Amino acid sequence: MTIPTTPPPAHPWKTLLRVGSPRATRAMLLAFVLMLWLGFALATQVRQTSTQGLSTLREDELVRLLENVQRDNVRLAAEQQALQAERDKLVSGQESTAEARAAIQQRIDTLGILTGTLPAKGPGIELTISDPKGAVTAPLLLDAVEELRDAGAEAIQIDDVRVVASTYFTDGGTGVVSLSGTRLTAPYVIRAIGDPNTLAAAMEIPGGVSDTMRQASASMTSTRPNVVRVDALQTIPPARYARPVPTPSGVAS
Repeated sequence: MTIPTTPPPAHPWKTLLRVGSPRATRAMLLAFVLMLWLGFALATQVRQTSTQGLSTLREDELVRLLENVQRDNVRLAAEQQALQAERDKLVSGQESTAEARAAIQQRIDTLGILTGTLPAKGPGIELTISDPKGAVTAPLLLDAVEELRDAGAEAIQIDDVRVVASTYFTDGGTGVVSLSGTRLTAPYVIRAIGDPNTLAAAMEIPGGVSDTMRQASASMTSTRPNVVRVDALQTIPPARYARPVPTPSGVAS
């Protein structure tokens, strides 16, 4: 006679794991779909938040910014095409000696203006910053220069000092600001050559240079002379360490 045997009882931990193991249900599937939708909504909100800075601007300010960007794009595209055509002529040897010399001289003049070794004149604006309380600091003047550069200023001068790539500002106490070692005196006069409309608009962007100056109890006025002259010159010391890299023969740089 065979006595039936009963299976040994399951280990309590195995039973607990089996009870707690996830089972695919309709509720779980719905929760998964909701999580995907929430992730997409969060990503969309992050992208929208990154552009909220423009939502505070007025319609005319947005239109002006858009026009400035479009104008800059057109100008840069035209410059790129002109430079590419000039390069193609020089590489192919189709340009005459006189034209080649003229192109070289134009490059020399451009580099002279950018490095501050040549005087420049042209359209632009003149800014006068009054500082009765001596609250204008080196960072504030640097912000003004950076805004002008971003707006396309090709030559800048503050008082009698030319602004170039190596220019630096320092604070020497209340109301004492120096530009590349030369002390400036208020009212500060900034002359910038470039598109007058773009330069003036850049100074009046909400939260920009003009607002910052007013918060510092200073005032800034802008004028548009017929011709802006940037005639302060910069002396370039000889390079101590940097040397030009020779261009291999037959390879255009």
